[in-house]
Amino acid sequence: MKIDNYNALITGASAGIGREFARQLVGRARSLILVARREERLSELRDELTRNHPGLTVHIRKIDIANLSQVEELIAWLEREKIEVDLLINNAGLGDLGAFATSDPARNEQIMLVNMVALTSLTRRLLPQMIAKKRGAILNVSSSAGFLPIPGFAVYAATKAYVTSFSEALRAELRGTGVSVCTLCPGPVPTEFQEAAKRPGGQPEGGPLVIPGFVMKIGMFLVRITPMPILRWAARFSAKRGKP
Repeated sequence: MKIDNYNALITGASAGIGREFARQLVGRARSLILVARREERLSELRDELTRNHPGLTVHIRKIDIANLSQVEELIAWLEREKIEVDLLINNAGLGDLGAFATSDPARNEQIMLVNMVALTSLTRRLLPQMIAKKRGAILNVSSSAGFLPIPGFAVYAATKAYVTSFSEALRAELRGTGVSVCTLCPGPVPTEFQEAAKRPGGQPEGGPLVIPGFVMKIGMFLVRITPMPILRWAARFSAKRGKP
């Protein structure tokens, strides 16, 4: 995936992994389009990036990608500005920690809209121009949670399973087109995601920090070759341990 001199669009760019993607692309991308709900955070990041690299063009767009009409507005803006996205980083994600039976239906809908629907919609709208130019790249941020069912994180894990499956199928479809597809499946990392996923009155998660790398690759390989009945048993065992 050669990304030098690309126009890169990053969703969920105001914090966490999305913000770090933007920082890592400085000096490589021709321009960055940073998308998130928090405009103040985006402005701060733009100032930081352009201060360290004055030749970089950084656009910021205050967009709630759970709102599909705003996604369409983003596409229309790109067309008006004649900006062709070469690198799409679908990073924005939402989660909810707790039993599904007591979950907020509106929150569940938001999670599905952000994690699956917006990701799919943006990819569909921007992919044809990449194919036409025979160059481009798509990076979908999934999660190690997508490899197995996780009690207490049911909707989030299911949406990330969709992201991983969708990305793998898309990669196969695009072989030979000049367009690359990559899926990032990190374990828990210290971002604002955990705090946002926590329900009111819930306790913060104190799990270990897992850094993507050799150990993570081995762990996910073992998960993927483990028969589903064993994974289901492990999930039930984990759920029972978590009950008071």
